[in-house]
Amino acid sequence: MDKRSLTQLAQRFRDSEARTEILRQELAAAIRQASVDDVPQKDICEATGYTRQQVRRIVLAGEDDTDAPLVAG
Repeated sequence: MDKRSLTQLAQRFRDSEARTEILRQELAAAIRQASVDDVPQKDICEATGYTRQQVRRIVLAGEDDTDAPLVAG
């Protein structure tokens, strides 16, 4: 592994992290919309692989301040 290859791999990783953050925010918005549309929480959990607690946190975070970024966890 030379420095150039390592640099390219590190850049690909950073790009992937940025895309992941965008997708995480899109998924959170979709979860909040599904909740508004009265999709059962059980179905949201099955579709996303998130726990009920994670879904609740995402929905409640959207109710508190829709412009605030969500904390992963």
